Amino acid sequence: MATTVTQKGQVTIPKRVRDLLAIKPGSRVDFQMAGDGNVILVKADGGRAASRFESLRGRAGIGMSTDEIMALTRGEP
Repeated sequence: MATTVTQKGQVTIPKRVRDLLAIKPGSRVDFQMAGDGNVILVKADGGRAASRFESLRGRAGIGMSTDEIMALTRGEP
């Protein structure tokens, strides 16, 4: 798959590659140099724990208040 470099040095990652690596807007990618001189594109944040929970962001309902949490932590009735 070939793509064109813009005047700013930017390229568009083909959709097939984005889908394969699960690259979404805001994803971080890394370029690594292979021993044979080729450059390899890898998803840089694939192993970060926070990314597993990204789809849950903003879905929490109304929970306990800070006072209720503190009372529970202290073992208060």
